[in-house]
Amino acid sequence: MKYMSLQEIATACGGTYFGDKNKLSLEVNGVAIDSRKVEKDFLFVAIKGARVDGHNFIPQVMENGALCALSEKDLGDVPFSYILVKSCEQALKDIAEHYRLALDIKVVGITGSVGKTSTKEMIASVLEQKYSVLKTEGNFNNEIGLPLTIFNIRKEHEVAVLEMGINEFGEMHRLAKVARPDICVITNIGICHLENLINRDGVLRAKTEMFDFMREGGQILLNGDDDKLITVENVHGVNPVFFGLAKQHSYYADNIQSLGLKGTSCTLHLPNGTVEATIHLPGKHMVYNALAGACVGYSLGLTTTEIQKGIESLLPVSGRNNLIETENLLIIDDCYNANPVSMKASLDVLSNGLGRKVAILGDMGELGEDEKALHYSIGTYASQKGIDLICCIGTLAQEFVHGAKSIHSNSEVLYFETKEEFLSQLHVIVKKDDTILVKASHSMEFPKIVEALQKLY
Repeated sequence: MKYMSLQEIATACGGTYFGDKNKLSLEVNGVAIDSRKVEKDFLFVAIKGARVDGHNFIPQVMENGALCALSEKDLGDVPFSYILVKSCEQALKDIAEHYRLALDIKVVGITGSVGKTSTKEMIASVLEQKYSVLKTEGNFNNEIGLPLTIFNIRKEHEVAVLEMGINEFGEMHRLAKVARPDICVITNIGICHLENLINRDGVLRAKTEMFDFMREGGQILLNGDDDKLITVENVHGVNPVFFGLAKQHSYYADNIQSLGLKGTSCTLHLPNGTVEATIHLPGKHMVYNALAGACVGYSLGLTTTEIQKGIESLLPVSGRNNLIETENLLIIDDCYNANPVSMKASLDVLSNGLGRKVAILGDMGELGEDEKALHYSIGTYASQKGIDLICCIGTLAQEFVHGAKSIHSNSEVLYFETKEEFLSQLHVIVKKDDTILVKASHSMEFPKIVEALQKLY
């Protein structure tokens, strides 16, 4: 962190300070909600989790050198400083918002139904060619993770690239209030979190809450090939800029050539010239990520050479179209999460593989009342793409089976009720020289399958 005194913190979150008044002018060195990550002079925020209550660790972290604790409980007469608040989660956001407003830094906010993380990585890779960049790490894109990411901004950072994920109305409004984005990027409006957002119109309304707290002079960059996003018009006096494959967009791509699992080459057309780029991640959908990176790069003053270098520097991250080559297998590790759009994109990638193509697919979560039909459609799609073997795991995955068998194809289809049942037969199912896609919602814990595949043969 750059700076923030205990007095500022108490004021920002409307809390009541208890302890040595002489410490109110002291500044914290960082903020943590995990007692194991508390360092000297940190602020510890006691979050009540489903299984663990952070309040139980306050005495321990204070003994270990924390400067102050944030608590929802009156701790009574204790030999350390703490700030009493109504809600630690709300206080965390309030403090992060205060900190963000004090920073002289550009913030790029990214959301969308599919591709948030890969787009975030692409944009950060491009901007790193000119700036010192902080980006969201892991899954720190929610109402707790986003504030913690903002607290990691240091004096050397010039741009922050923040991923923002939601699953209900109002959540993006709250995230944007903390992040205060200068540039808003939305990748697409897909079929996800429909239990709360009802339909794609609801998803559009929820995602565009990002604009509620866009900074003055901000920019809105949208995927113009998305039928919902293209309907977005002037927002608070700001006209959206669209990118896509259609030539009428301000930023567009053509000459797209698949290099199989080695990636995609394309020409990007920008206001300041063209970029001939090779994207070292498989799938045509990665062209949209490159366009988003080019848009943000151009907006922040990068040259076409810097943009090209940034695009070509990006390599896969674990769990997201990450290619793992063992001595006898090629594994497409894309098991971080799944919804119908990303599932189809991953099957497209697999269809470019060599040898026998195997899809290991698991349940997709939070799809609402249409979940069975959406799983059925993925099974049909996998068969249509000519996938040689489709392994379906989970309760809803039975619909993959029905869909895959509904059309005449040469695809072999296997069903397993549990991951454990599948793993017990893995050595029989998988053959040497297979190209294997592993994909499911995060709750299915499919990284265990990736680990098992790497140990095979």
